[in-house]
Amino acid sequence: MKIAISGKGGVGKTTLSAMLSGVLALEDRRVIAIDADPDANLASALGVGDETQVVPLAEMHDMISERTGAADEPGGYFQLNPKVDDIPDEYALKIGNIRMLALGGVSQGGGGCICPATAIVKALLVHLIIGRDDILIMDMEAGLEHLGRATAQSMDALVVVVNPDRWSVQTAVRVRDLAGDLGMKKVFAVVNRLGIAGQDAGGEVQEKLEQIQTALGDVPLIGSLPMDPRLGEGALKIAPDGAIAPTEALTAHTGAIESIIAEVRSRV
Repeated sequence: MKIAISGKGGVGKTTLSAMLSGVLALEDRRVIAIDADPDANLASALGVGDETQVVPLAEMHDMISERTGAADEPGGYFQLNPKVDDIPDEYALKIGNIRMLALGGVSQGGGGCICPATAIVKALLVHLIIGRDDILIMDMEAGLEHLGRATAQSMDALVVVVNPDRWSVQTAVRVRDLAGDLGMKKVFAVVNRLGIAGQDAGGEVQEKLEQIQTALGDVPLIGSLPMDPRLGEGALKIAPDGAIAPTEALTAHTGAIESIIAEVRSRV
């Protein structure tokens, strides 16, 4: 599966991305987790205590120069299709069965040109999405700027995270429209912070789910997570020997995450 996670800032995209990656990795699946949000927090949510271990791809200057043949001076020539097939194995941070990469911010050149870092990022995404069989979870910002038409059409699903408020739902509808422009046909929504963990709100939660689904229109609502302070712990704990284990938060909500995964699989 290739799944992109999007939504308004602060709704819990990174939390869902980490929990999906954690559940799949603990099931012995090979996962590539991509942090495509400039405000990168996915490593922390996956249990990495020292985020300096993750060097964003756009900041690997020596590797970029070597792969693209870029000269130091601006405006020079460089390869638009550099070698990237070994990047997930050579440059990703290994977290159990997860290979984690941060894309980092890339600058656009003037006059329609792109910089060498952008060339690396675009080539890598094409390779990961089209050329590899790993499960891909991509934590994105609200827009879909990192995805071109070819890569977007090869993604299996876009999951938009919403909160129980109209603003995040409006963002979800805009993201759905952007996805449609790129040819992504499988767009779903997950509600975060609906109800409170451990409290049975019963009909109130169901009523709110129905209201959100109505506001989402033709975007199917495939799951929900409650408000739970434990979610701030992230998804995984990493032992000194590199073994991974679920946090209390992931253990508490594994069933909900497995249900979301099953819904995506059944619909793509």
